[in-house]
Amino acid sequence: MSMHPQQPPSGESGHAGEGGGPPGLSAGSQPVLARQANPSWMGRVEPGYYRPAPGNTGAPLPSVGPPLPGGVDSNGRMRSAGLLALMLGGAALVFLSLFLVVPFLLASTGVGGFAVGFVVSLIPLSVVLLTVHAIDRWEPEPKRLLFLAFTWGAAVSVAVTLLIQPVFALTFQFSDQADFQTYMATVQAPVVEEFAKSLGLLLLLLLARKHFDGPVDGVVFAFTIAGGFAFTENILYFGRAIAESASPATDLAQIFLLRGVMSPFAHAIFTGTTGLIMGFAARRWHSGASVAAFFVGLLPAMLLHNRWNSMGEAFLGEYILIQVPTFVLAVIGVILLRVAENRLTRQRLLEYSAAGWFSPAEVELLATPRGRRTALRWAAGYNRRPQMKSFLQAATRLAFIRQRILSGRDIGLHQAEEQQQLHRIIALRAAVAR
Repeated sequence: MSMHPQQPPSGESGHAGEGGGPPGLSAGSQPVLARQANPSWMGRVEPGYYRPAPGNTGAPLPSVGPPLPGGVDSNGRMRSAGLLALMLGGAALVFLSLFLVVPFLLASTGVGGFAVGFVVSLIPLSVVLLTVHAIDRWEPEPKRLLFLAFTWGAAVSVAVTLLIQPVFALTFQFSDQADFQTYMATVQAPVVEEFAKSLGLLLLLLLARKHFDGPVDGVVFAFTIAGGFAFTENILYFGRAIAESASPATDLAQIFLLRGVMSPFAHAIFTGTTGLIMGFAARRWHSGASVAAFFVGLLPAMLLHNRWNSMGEAFLGEYILIQVPTFVLAVIGVILLRVAENRLTRQRLLEYSAAGWFSPAEVELLATPRGRRTALRWAAGYNRRPQMKSFLQAATRLAFIRQRILSGRDIGLHQAEEQQQLHRIIALRAAVAR
């Protein structure tokens, strides 16, 4: 079935390719490009590791080819024993953790408090997960890994906290109950909770490193884990307000204001600093660097957590002077990460453009926010939006595969994945420009 699209709207660059492609989509252009290996601080490459993209000789490639050797399936994804172990082991840990976490919550809140706490906790959780979705839109992580990250935070990290915190209570005895509670809030909680949450990050980095290869990925996974942990913790706090208070509606409103309105991102920011540091370490593709980054990244997370839990009588003043600026800095940091990620994608695709795989106009469509909106809007007019979306995602994935090649590690493995992804690009281009 062939379609004959109309001319692109005024102001959109490029021309329709042969067969009715979108603006800027052409398969045969081979521009000459003066490349620079380091478009931003995020994608810095050692000069000795840099290599040109493989050239497109112009010979037609099959739209759908057999899987390449080395465990690459038809979707261009490497089968990984480590990833399989992570999913199976993670699912088992989540399942076992529920036998500890759910009875604890029910005993603390009662059935009614648990039900109300669960429903109300969905509100701040939705805010965090929508933010994760917005951050992750450029190069989405696999949903199964995001689900594992969330359940790790909601179940496993809570179970680890419940198992470890009695050690702190037994090891450090206080005669004064107030001093003991302060110690548990300002020392035990930051240390144990951040360790438990970030342990999931470490496992993701070690066992699913193909999907955890930069600071944006680290922030996405950290926010997701922290969102799960905060969800369970909110069930506990909201449920207790219902079960233990003489005026449950008033107490629930006060606690929701504090946790659901003023600080839905508190845990996300704490753990996000660990994810950010581990994400930079992931660029080195070295297990030792990953483990070192785990311990280094825990320090700012624990410090931020301690400062939040240490706010007492001067809570409002510290919230305005410390916590609000911290949140603003986090927002600015995420924006800078996204900008750097966009520039990195564009530069890597320009290198494929120089090798004849894309035209410069295509790169602008594939690797800039404005270009993507133009491409999707054009495709929607001809009922090809799903195909265009797949094409955009495949091109982004190709750019990140190239970045992993330029890291200098596992080059042969990633080059095999690159070849498979280039085959997919040809097939997806044909689907879009038919």
